[in-house]
Amino acid sequence: MRLASDIFSFANDSQLQETMNAITEVVKARSVQAILGGTVANRFCLKRIVVLLALAVLALVPGELGEITRAMMIDAYIQVSVFVAATLLLFYGAERAFGFELGNVLRRSKSFQVPIAALLGATPGCGGAVIVVAAYSSGNASFGAVVATLTATMGDAAFLLIAVRPDAAIVVLPLSFSVGIVTGWIVDWKFPRPSDQETSKICELAPLIGRTRPRDIAFVALAAVGITFGILQLLQIEPAEPFASIGTGIGIAGALSGLLVWATSPLRAMSNKQDSPLTRTAEETSFISVWVIGAYLLYEYLVAFLGLNLGELFSLFMPVLPLIGVMVGFVPGCGPQLLVTALYINGVIPFAALIGNAISNDGDALFPAIALNPVAAILATAFSAVPALLVSYSFFFFAPGFLN
Repeated sequence: MRLASDIFSFANDSQLQETMNAITEVVKARSVQAILGGTVANRFCLKRIVVLLALAVLALVPGELGEITRAMMIDAYIQVSVFVAATLLLFYGAERAFGFELGNVLRRSKSFQVPIAALLGATPGCGGAVIVVAAYSSGNASFGAVVATLTATMGDAAFLLIAVRPDAAIVVLPLSFSVGIVTGWIVDWKFPRPSDQETSKICELAPLIGRTRPRDIAFVALAAVGITFGILQLLQIEPAEPFASIGTGIGIAGALSGLLVWATSPLRAMSNKQDSPLTRTAEETSFISVWVIGAYLLYEYLVAFLGLNLGELFSLFMPVLPLIGVMVGFVPGCGPQLLVTALYINGVIPFAALIGNAISNDGDALFPAIALNPVAAILATAFSAVPALLVSYSFFFFAPGFLN
């Protein structure tokens, strides 16, 4: 009875009433903030859903337009998304398993930050370069590190070169890695880093999702199957039926799953480091995939409806082939770069054009770079063009028949 009486008297205490009133006001404020935040998030997702519906309409249109749209969505997934997913899962899984974070490793390794970034970029595929771009956006890497990784990366074209022309890959990949290191060091030494304030704001746009969702598991499971067909395509092996139809189905399902993850995602680009590797892989791969699909569609629409022909363009003037290779490298994504590598493999262009493209192209890592910090992305691409021109024309004039 004494305890009940004490509780009752405390409940009627004016100080408690004031505290309860203050808590009520805070809850109301937080509720309003949550409603407003939800409104913003709904508008944000609505725009993505509009993009998703537009792609669906284009894919369902009868005739050549629909066929091209469906084919490019499948190609974007099989040729790019599955490899990005595999690389990100490898990196994020290693971080979780061994208790380290590559962003922190880059931040702490001031003296070796640029070489580490270049090494990540030189890794076949685009996942390593994407990691460095995310680290830069989080303030954990210098601008020179971004330039180094974008200069060193050859993107998914590296897989094709390794599979078909390993003799050329042995030269291209180490050379791009070395050029990336030198270029990154020069940039950090001579040029100021773009605004840190802009990157710090980006870091706030990575809300914690929390538990691993069924969509994350489904996305990674599809990618695990899809990468088999991606490797076969890089090796230029055409699977027989019914495996060809299975590959088409995986491509469609994977592309749609990525679009759905992206359309319903609360993230702007990069994921929260506290989320699981499966969630981070699904979110970031889906984000990149949308850009890749857009780039593939734009390029293929230009080819189909406006008559763009890179093969003819390369064959017009021999002295400008290295310059054209460098300029094609400016195009975001791996599609045009895969085409340049295929032209080299088939003897249409010389090694000088290939190495110029390999150094200047940024692969799919340029997509998150443009979305997160467009000024830094443009500057990094411009800086990588300088060594690309120097190296490509050095081969063109001093070793014209090298590896042709």
